[in-house]
This record gives sequence, C-alpha cells and structure tokens, in this order.
Amino acid sequence: MINFFDKLEQAKVLVSDGAIGSLLFEKGLNPGDCPERFNLEKPEILTEIAQAYFQAGADMIQTNTFGASPLKLSDYNLDDKTEEINQKAVEIIKQVVDSKALVSGSVGPTGRMLLPYGDIEPAAMKDNYKRQISILIESGVDLLCIETMTDLNEAVIAIQSARELSQDIPIITTMTFDVIPQGCVTIMGNRVPEVCDKLEEVGANVIGSNCGNGTDNMITIAKEFIANTQLPIIIQSNAGIPTIMGDQVIYQETPEEFADFTKILLELGVSIIGGCCGTTPNHIRAIRQIVDTHK
Repeated sequence: MINFFDKLEQAKVLVSDGAIGSLLFEKGLNPGDCPERFNLEKPEILTEIAQAYFQAGADMIQTNTFGASPLKLSDYNLDDKTEEINQKAVEIIKQVVDSKALVSGSVGPTGRMLLPYGDIEPAAMKDNYKRQISILIESGVDLLCIETMTDLNEAVIAIQSARELSQDIPIITTMTFDVIPQGCVTIMGNRVPEVCDKLEEVGANVIGSNCGNGTDNMITIAKEFIANTQLPIIIQSNAGIPTIMGDQVIYQETPEEFADFTKILLELGVSIIGGCCGTTPNHIRAIRQIVDTHK
C-alpha cells in the first residue's frame, strides 16, 4: 500500500483520474443499467479504463464502486453482491497500478433521502455505508473518496461510518454545487463555509468539489473553498455542461481547455486535480503535463 499523506507531501499536487461512467457507456453500458455490474461480468473493460488513466499519468485511480453501497445496489437487486462487487473493483485497480499509483475507493450517494425529507433513518444510512466501506478497506484501498454528495448530512454519515471502521484511512470528500449569484450551494441548501467546517470536524482529510459544473464554475467553487479551509482541496470538473445530440450525451470541453483550467487551479493552490463526467485519459494527460511543468 502507498501512504497517501506522504505522496501528497512529496508531490505537492496530485493528479486524479477522470470519468468512468461516460467511458462505460461508450463500451456498452445501457442507460438504466448498473455500472458496477461490469466489475463481475466485464472486468476486462474496467482494467482497460484503469490502464488508460494510469498511462495518462494519474496518481490516483478510483474503483468502479460509486454506486456500490447496498442501498444503491438494491435498485438493481444486487445488494446481496455488495462485498463481491467492491472487492473485485479493488482487485482490478490493484492489478493495474501494481503499487505505483494510489487506489481510491469511490463511495457515492445512495440516491435516497434521509428523514424527514425521505424515508431513511440515519442509523440505516450508517449501516449501509459501513458495509461498503468495510470491504473497501479490507480489500486494500489506499484512501476513500466520498464523492458527489449533495446532502451534507449524508456526507457526514459516510465519513462517520468510515471513521468508526478506521481512524487512519485517508478520506477525501467532495460535494456538488450550483453556482448562483449568492454563492455556491448544494441542492439541499448547503453552502461552502458550512461544508468546510463540518467535513473537517467529522474527519475528512481533503475536501472539495466534483461533478455538476464545467471548468468556469469550478474555478469559482475552488476560490470559495480556499477562502474557507486550510485543508488540502480537490477539484474534479466535468468536461463542460453536457448537450444532447440525438441519443448521445456530448461533453465539449477539450483537453486543451483543461490544461488552461489546471494552470488557474495551481495558481490558486489546489492540491488534487482531476476530471469528472465527460473527461477522458486525454484530459488527464493534459492535467499531468501542466502539473509537471508548473513552477
């Protein structure tokens, strides 16, 4: 295993990988299908994606476990395969990187809402996350990435679940924001200052934002985080806002635009830079090149 904190201290800036979901659609995932099913049925495709990001220069490769908590998997009647799906996902990445890059255990939202807005008790949500996170840790991830959260309360429960299992595992946590004239806010009304304070309080080591925005808005979000926390910051932008062309979802921001975006984030002091929806190994390669030449 690689020590995340040592690697971040030595490198100063780490490059994370890019989208998995949009690449899976290119490789046969049908709308409405479970992306995590590929771990069991088509692991060679996950291997190919991980190799592409690793060869592009990513320091961190994420597992295909974004929706692999039992609550989310139950949407596909796969909750009984929670352990198998998560374990296989880690195995795939470890074989690709061979201890030369960090294995990041992806933990996404459940798609369910906590009481009083939804039907999930906090204790049930915690049991859900502990079941997924425990197998990720046991399988040997170097860190956890609790990502794409829009409800601060759910993010807090996920972090608490991880911390009850391990006080040492590094935890990255990212939220998704809308940028409005009054500032950056999640769909549940959480603003950046509140997010920064609470995530640090419950044990996140790196915080920031991913998904939902192209590079322009992500720069705005990054500035808010920098103004409100001393923790290292991670930013993972979409390749622009998607447009629909026929039956295709098109992301139009190019690797060259991501290179310019990376220069700005580096000047701001962001510690981890990667991509989200619509990004490809070419986007990550562009980030890598800028990070390596930045002074």
